[in-house]
Amino acid sequence: MSAQTRQKPESISISPLLKKLAYPASEVAVEASEIASEIASAFALIFEDRLSDIQTAALLTLLHSTQLDKDAEVIAKCSHRMREAARQTDKAELKKAIQSRGKNEGNYRGGLCDIVGTGGDSHSTFNISTTASILASPLLIMAKHGNRAQTSFSGSADVLNAVSPVPPKISAVSSENLSQVYAESNYAFLFAPNFHYGMMYADNVRRNLGLRTIFNLMGPLANPVDWAIEARVVGVAYHGLGPVFVEALRQNGVKKALIVCGEEDLDEISCAGKTNCWQLSEVPNPDFDESKEDDNEDESSRTIAKLETFYLEPSDFGLPVYPLTAVYGRKMPKENAAKLMAILRSELARDDPILSFVLMNVAALLVTSGICESDTSNMGPGDDGQVITERGPGGGRWKEGVRRARWAIESRSALKCFEEFIEVSNKLQ
Repeated sequence: MSAQTRQKPESISISPLLKKLAYPASEVAVEASEIASEIASAFALIFEDRLSDIQTAALLTLLHSTQLDKDAEVIAKCSHRMREAARQTDKAELKKAIQSRGKNEGNYRGGLCDIVGTGGDSHSTFNISTTASILASPLLIMAKHGNRAQTSFSGSADVLNAVSPVPPKISAVSSENLSQVYAESNYAFLFAPNFHYGMMYADNVRRNLGLRTIFNLMGPLANPVDWAIEARVVGVAYHGLGPVFVEALRQNGVKKALIVCGEEDLDEISCAGKTNCWQLSEVPNPDFDESKEDDNEDESSRTIAKLETFYLEPSDFGLPVYPLTAVYGRKMPKENAAKLMAILRSELARDDPILSFVLMNVAALLVTSGICESDTSNMGPGDDGQVITERGPGGGRWKEGVRRARWAIESRSALKCFEEFIEVSNKLQ
């Protein structure tokens, strides 16, 4: 049934919740987790088109004014509801397709990976996470979740649509054919509107409200195949969001993640100086009882997420410092797409500022995945096999990550992976 002919479901009022948020002093005290659950339930109504625009606007405004839109539990539970409301992919089919890619090296088990930022940092740099996701694809299986520009000149979907001569057909990739994409490519772009259909019911309010809402923070945690994501890098727009996001991820069961924020309030690893990092690493659970023979024992409890905080600098990657002015991306999608393809074709000088900027962010994802923990290297033609075992902040082999990222470019392996995605996406109906 089309959007024009479907019958709108009956709206449900959330006035009691709005009163709790607007007049907390006059309401009976409730547990923070209870409020978070109520807020998440209200978001589920939005995705079902069962909340009026007026109450949606009131909810978003109150969350903003009370700062509850920066609460880790609220973000975790709302993003969980958003993923639940997304169009679902057949898990068995997707697992089979992922396993068929045969990626497994070091501490990387061959699962999906993502790199994404919250946006809103006002720097309008080049499309770093989109480019990094493609560069990582010869080594990792990528599920890049993205959308059109919200706060920048050129969003991830915009730049991919502008690729010449033939762009990938990102509007064709859906929950129904995602497994087909992975049968032929290590890379997939998950265009948010294709999966999060319920978000359309909030579009009008978001456009007219005139302020950044919790939706901007839920997006990076709402990958529709989140259950299959093994590792991720998430950039946040200012330092205070780092602890919030790492806790929201932990509450959602994530065990391999790196949250980054450049000291300039940049939602990427900065090429200009220090980057604040919050890392979740998967380690054995000391309380797991190996002797138990309970068939119901949750295998996921064998490991836990260990949190570590540290700083990264360009020198940790073996790269020079460049000012952010050297990597500004205040250009239209067509220009950024041309730069993206120049990187993939290995046409930039090895010391190009944008290339260095991208390499650091690719390396961060490779380190987070665990693939850089391998003491051997057999990536293919052009790989000298000389693993860089030097460790830097957080114990990461950041220079090894750069070595692998350079190989992906200079061997044209990343270009090949991207071309495979372009081909398969354009065959989809």
